[in-house]
Amino acid sequence: MIGVVAALWLFAGIVVDGGLALAGKARALDVAQEAARTGAQQLDIGRLRSADDIRLSNGKAIRAATSYVAATGDAGRATVRGDEVTVWVTHHQRAQILRVIGVRTLTVTARATVRAERANP
Repeated sequence: MIGVVAALWLFAGIVVDGGLALAGKARALDVAQEAARTGAQQLDIGRLRSADDIRLSNGKAIRAATSYVAATGDAGRATVRGDEVTVWVTHHQRAQILRVIGVRTLTVTARATVRAERANP
C-alpha cells in the first residue's frame, strides 16, 4: 500500500511540476523574445544616416537586452551579430510536489533571435 501511495505521489509530482516546468519554459521564451526585440531597437544611427545600412549599436543592444532580462528576475546573456540580437534566458521554476524528494527547482532555458528590419511605409 505504501508503494502505491509513493508511486501516485511521484506521478502527481511529475504531472504538476512538469506542467510548471512547461509554463516556465514558455515564460523564458517570452522574456527572450521581448529582450531580443528591445535589443534590436538599438540602431547605429550614424551608420544608418551615412550609409543607409541597418546595423545595431552592439553595446547598447546588449545592455538593453540584458537589462530587460534582469528586470524579470531571470538570468541571461545577449550577443549581437550585424543586424541580429540573440538572447539566452535561464529561468528557475520552483518545484511544488517534487520538493519532498529533494528537487527544489526546475531549470529551463530559452533562446530567441531578432533581426532589425526596415519598415515599409
